[in-house]
Amino acid sequence: MAQYRKPKGRDIDGILVLDKPTGMSSNACLQQVKHLFEAEKAGHTGSLDPLATGVLPLCFGEATKLSQFLLDSDKRYRTTLKLGERTDTADAEGRVIEQRSAAHVTEAAIRAAIPAFVGAIEQTPPMYSALKHQGQPLYKLARSGREVEREARPVMVYAMTLLGFDAEAATADLEIHCSKGTYVRTLVEDLGEALGCGAHVQTLRRLQAGAFGEAQCVTMAALTQLKADGGLAALDRWLVAPDLAVQELPEARVSEDIARWLRQGQAVQLRAMPASGLVRLYDGDVFMGIGTLLEDGRVAPKRLFATGT
Repeated sequence: MAQYRKPKGRDIDGILVLDKPTGMSSNACLQQVKHLFEAEKAGHTGSLDPLATGVLPLCFGEATKLSQFLLDSDKRYRTTLKLGERTDTADAEGRVIEQRSAAHVTEAAIRAAIPAFVGAIEQTPPMYSALKHQGQPLYKLARSGREVEREARPVMVYAMTLLGFDAEAATADLEIHCSKGTYVRTLVEDLGEALGCGAHVQTLRRLQAGAFGEAQCVTMAALTQLKADGGLAALDRWLVAPDLAVQELPEARVSEDIARWLRQGQAVQLRAMPASGLVRLYDGDVFMGIGTLLEDGRVAPKRLFATGT
């Protein structure tokens, strides 16, 4: 009997900036978009909570080699926090575990408390997170009623801005610009403690991830309709070039001969390079991938695409 082989998906390269819907995990979004695009290979660039909406870059094909760079990028969020209530997940999806009066909280008090959470801070990851303990995601342990010790980690909060305050509803709106690994839920919970009333995230939207923002987003509903109306070609028009993910890196354009050496894994000497760090490599106008500066000034390949993209 002939063995059944699953049909191979399309070999496409690029990045789609999805406007993640609320109620779906990042992986569920990835699988649905991958199915819509009929793609062979795809990956997301760091999880957003199911509650959250907004910018979720998804990488296809060779662009998955840049996922880590997007994961490591800075982020911007807008959140509404509910004062006077703590939940076991630190967001609105959790069970309320404590209630305190927020009647004493004023706009001035919030503004006065914010500076303590800006700059280089230490943050203890929440139990309801995808971090792992002895191979198990913390959220699975939390759901089983277990809590384990977590080490505080350094993060950077570049800015936290109060956008609005509703004393009657006991809510406040914040915009937060932060480094990778920052948990907005933890920031909100800690801010609530500083205000003496507790708080949790009511809504959360990611406004920006690295080079990608809301203006480049497309919704899941729009993608579904686009495919129904125009097929795969209509979807592919939403894919952006992979090198847009690393535009902040200096570029190096090399000759065909040098490109060949790089593709063979050899380090090469290039002019006018920075002293250290990473660079975008181009074979003429074709993006090759990422190189890294060595101590002797040469550029070595770090993450090269299998073919020019």
